[in-house]
Amino acid sequence: MLYKSLVELYQKLEATTKKLEKTRYIAEFLKQIKEKELNHILCLIQGTVFPKWDQREIGFSSKLMLRAIARAAGVNASVVEKKWKDIGDLGIVAEGLIEEKKQRTLAAKELTTQKVFENIRKLAGLEGPGTIDRKISLVAELLTSATPLEARYIVRTILEEMRIGVAEGIVRDAIALAYSIDPKVIERAYDLLLDFGEVAQLAKKGTSTLEELSLAPGRPLQVMLAIRVESIEEAFKALGKPAQFEVKLDGFRAQIHYDGKDAKLFTRRMENVTKQFPELLHILKKNVKAKSYIIDTELVGYDPKTKKYMPFQNISQRIKRKYGIIQMAKELPVEINVFDLIYYNGKSLIKKPLKERRALLEKIIKEVPRKIVLTRKLITDDVKKAEKFYKEVLKEGFEGVMIKNINSAYVPGRRVGGWLKLKPIMETLDLVIIGAQWGEGKRSNWLSSFTLACKHGNKFLAIGKVGTGIKEKEGKLTFKELTEQLKPYIIETKGKNVKIKPALVFEIAYEEIQKSPTYESGFALRFPRVLRVRYDKSIKDVDTLERVKRLYEKQK
Repeated sequence: MLYKSLVELYQKLEATTKKLEKTRYIAEFLKQIKEKELNHILCLIQGTVFPKWDQREIGFSSKLMLRAIARAAGVNASVVEKKWKDIGDLGIVAEGLIEEKKQRTLAAKELTTQKVFENIRKLAGLEGPGTIDRKISLVAELLTSATPLEARYIVRTILEEMRIGVAEGIVRDAIALAYSIDPKVIERAYDLLLDFGEVAQLAKKGTSTLEELSLAPGRPLQVMLAIRVESIEEAFKALGKPAQFEVKLDGFRAQIHYDGKDAKLFTRRMENVTKQFPELLHILKKNVKAKSYIIDTELVGYDPKTKKYMPFQNISQRIKRKYGIIQMAKELPVEINVFDLIYYNGKSLIKKPLKERRALLEKIIKEVPRKIVLTRKLITDDVKKAEKFYKEVLKEGFEGVMIKNINSAYVPGRRVGGWLKLKPIMETLDLVIIGAQWGEGKRSNWLSSFTLACKHGNKFLAIGKVGTGIKEKEGKLTFKELTEQLKPYIIETKGKNVKIKPALVFEIAYEEIQKSPTYESGFALRFPRVLRVRYDKSIKDVDTLERVKRLYEKQK
C-alpha cells in the first residue's frame, strides 16, 4: 500500500476529536487492506513499529531528528532547531522545510507503508561504530522521498509522538466494526496476544478463530489489576463474603513463564528482564513442579545479611541493569512471592475460579524462605479478623493488603472489581514549582512536566516531577492556566527547559516516598499527582526536607 493512503487516514484522525468518527475511519480503512499488510499497518496506525509485547525501541532522539531533517531538506541543523523551538512539533517543521526545498530528488519513488515500516524498524537494530550516521541516513532517505505531508507523519512516528488521538480502545472497536465481531472478543484476544495486527488478521477469518486462542508460555499477557478501596467493609460489599486477603508487597510485579526448557520473566509493562535475574531459573526448576506454567508473582528484594525486605527502589536498580549482573544478584537478591497460576501443563486457567488456581498453586510450589514462597493469605467473612490481619501486615512494614473474590476468574489487563487493594492514605505534601519544560504538539505553547521542590533552610531542593492531575481542556486545572501564571516567574530558558522562581505552591498526593540519588533532596515521589494549587499558601509554607524524612520513616 502506498504510504500516502495511510497519511490520508492520519489527516482524518487528526482533524476530529470524536471517538466514534475515529473508529469508523479506521474500520473503513481496514476493510481495504490485504491480510498480509494488516500487521505492519496496524502498528503504524498506533504510531509505532513494534507491538506491545516486543520490547525493542526505535531509539531515535529529537536531536538526531534535527540532523536527519537538516540533511534531507538541505539546511543547517540550527535552522531546524530554531523552527522547532518556535513551532514545538518536529513533524510540522519537517513538513515545512521539505515544502521549501528547491530541488526534489529526481529518482525519488513513491513511499510504501512497508518501506516506511522497515526503515524505522532497522533503527532499533543498529549497533557499533558509525551507528548514528547510519540511523540518520535511514531517516533522511525516507524524508527525501517523502511529500511534505508524509514527512510530518514519518517524523512523528519515529519520535513516537503521533498526536492523532488513537488509543487502544479505538483500535479495538475499529477492528470489531470492520469485521463485525463483538468488541469483547477482540479485547480478550488482544489481552492474550498484545498485538492488534495479529488480532486483526485472525478477526478477518472470523469469530471462531479468535475464540480458539489460548495462552502460550514465553509471550507476555496483560496482568490483572486491582481497584483501590478505603475500608474492609467497602471491600466485602464489593466482593461478597468470604474474601481472600493477601499481604501487599513492596516489590515489582513479575509474570514468570516456563515452557519446559527455559523460564522468562516479564514486568507489568511486558519488559523481558530474564537476563537481569539469572539466579532465579535454578530456584524455579527446583521448586515448581510443572512441565509448563505461567505464574503471577511479586519479586521482593531483601538484605543478604539481615534477610529483611528492602523497599522497591532498591531492587528497581536490577531491572535496567546490563552489566555486573552476577554481582548485583549477590548484593540485591530477590524472593519470588507467588500469588496466582494462570497456565499449567499446557492448559489455560484464566477462566478457573481463584480458589481452584490457588489450591493447585499450593500443590506445585515447594516453599523456601528468601527463595520462593506463596503470599501469606487469610480467607474470612469476619470484618474483625480481616482488620486484625490488615493491622498485623502494616505493623510488619508491608504496604497493605490485596483483597480478592475467591470465585473470580483471571481477567488480563482489567480492573474489574474481582481484585481490590487497601493501604493507608498517605499525607499530602505542599511543594513549590522550580522548573518545567515547554511541551510539544498540542502542548507546544504550554509548560508541562513541572519540577517540584521541598524546602531546606533557605534552599529549595528538587523532589520529583509531576504532570498528572492537570488537564489539557478546560477543567479544574489546565496546562494553559498554569503556564500563564508561571510565565512571570521564568528566570532562565535553555532549549525547552526553564527554571522558575519559587512562587506557586501545589498540594501533591503520591503513592510513596522513595530514596533517590536523582534529586537534590535525596528523595523522590512515586506516582505524584496534583490535587490543587494552594493559592492560600506562600513559599514560607512549603514542606521541609525534615517533614519529607519523617513521612518516609513513618511509611516504613
